[in-house]
Amino acid sequence: MSAHELISATASVLADRLARGEVSSVEVTQAHLDRIAAVDGELHAFLHVSAEALEAAAAVDRDRAGGAAMSPLAGVPVAIKDILCTYDMPSTAGSRILEGWVPPYDATVVKRLREARLVPLGKTNLDEFAMGSSTEFSAYGPTLNPWDLERIPGGSGGGSAAAVSAFEAPLALGSDTGGSIRQPAAVTGSVGMKPTYGGVSRYGAIALASSLDQVGPVTRSVLDAALLHDVIGGHDPHDSTSLTDAWPSFADAARAGAREGALKGVKVGVIKQLSGEGFQAGVRGRFAEALALMEAAGAELVEVSAPHFEYAIDAYYLILPAEASSNLAKFDSVRFGLRVNPPGGGTVEDVMAATRGAGLGPEVKRRIILGTYALSAGYYDAYYGSAQKVRTLIQRDFADAFAEVDVLVSPAAPTTAFKFGEKIDDPLAMYLNDVATIPANLAGVPGIGLPMGLAPEDGLPTGIQFMAPVREDARLYRVGAALEALLESSWGGPILRQSPMHPEAESNAISTKKGGD
Repeated sequence: MSAHELISATASVLADRLARGEVSSVEVTQAHLDRIAAVDGELHAFLHVSAEALEAAAAVDRDRAGGAAMSPLAGVPVAIKDILCTYDMPSTAGSRILEGWVPPYDATVVKRLREARLVPLGKTNLDEFAMGSSTEFSAYGPTLNPWDLERIPGGSGGGSAAAVSAFEAPLALGSDTGGSIRQPAAVTGSVGMKPTYGGVSRYGAIALASSLDQVGPVTRSVLDAALLHDVIGGHDPHDSTSLTDAWPSFADAARAGAREGALKGVKVGVIKQLSGEGFQAGVRGRFAEALALMEAAGAELVEVSAPHFEYAIDAYYLILPAEASSNLAKFDSVRFGLRVNPPGGGTVEDVMAATRGAGLGPEVKRRIILGTYALSAGYYDAYYGSAQKVRTLIQRDFADAFAEVDVLVSPAAPTTAFKFGEKIDDPLAMYLNDVATIPANLAGVPGIGLPMGLAPEDGLPTGIQFMAPVREDARLYRVGAALEALLESSWGGPILRQSPMHPEAESNAISTKKGGD
């Protein structure tokens, strides 16, 4: 395979060819490292590139040649969102307060990647402590959208989504607190999965909001997401919220969904509150086309009402800041991370104030202040307590809907990618980007996002989202793979073939820069 073929292949294709000995992990890894060197100087999807990737790949090749048993994804490269601890690479959460910090341990999901012999390529950029919808709030500068370098790649996991979309990595890990996997996937033409809360370990994920955070895959196909989910999922005794369930093979579910007739008889609930006003015309149009394809394939479309979804953003932006203010209290200049000594010295409180003032960015400070206020005496019941009651009502909306239908569907994001700076000074407008994704986090249900076509008005990707009951992640892989097959048949192939950054695209604007000559 040529270098272009190696970096444009899906993870499942690479895995098959690695298993058959048609290509080595060193060749695959080197091709992706070369791609990163060629384009990431401008794209800035990565905060750190591993110096040990080729060594890990060579070890896989030696063991495979020696007859060792290998996992399905052994030797396939993967990028890791920099919210996850890695013992051999810095883990900064996109913040100056953790600049250069190398943890003494791996997050459980990273440990499982290594045990399955995937090859970590490096750490990807994000909004600081995963607070944002555009990756503009990274302390290390924004990531650019591979479809249009003047536009955001979504957030907080814009780095992982951009790396996958720009063919720098076939797989990536993200974290999703209110849409940080699914919204970036929507605006970059990739696939993102938020598992059931507790289905994937959070141990070693630098916490934002503990009752909302969930780690999941970012990929270029539904099958690839399922394969990666099979690796990282399952019970972890280090995580007190980890479910003890025995999960089915998600890859088998995705393969079943890709077969003809997989949608026949499936009841798909179209959420009334998430498909009309406030959504870009091109997004609504592509959504209608996707619904028509599903209906023609035998799915039964049912309009469902979730009346409390309209309060989801309000509840979320009280619950998340409250939990964040508690979780981020550990960054106090005393135990680890940055320490700033004020001129002339001072008390521990003075050092803490100087350190947090210098080390935390504006969005993080905004949410800490809001969360501390919401938890303060006299306001707890009025704000945080009320938000939790709304959360319960949203969970009831889901329960009522799933009593009627198998899955729920909506656009994954209300618009295509917006331009840098367009919303950074308007927090409320920025928060509305997660209007469709936040309810799943509040309820703990799984959600998957995948491309549904390009918006005709700007030629940028749009995304569709499916949600299923708690523990029914496999159902999402079946339905998602079924729609993916229908859509790709109508497009003539994966949407990323239309990207200006596809390795073989004539309009590839930056593939020859930064070392690609």
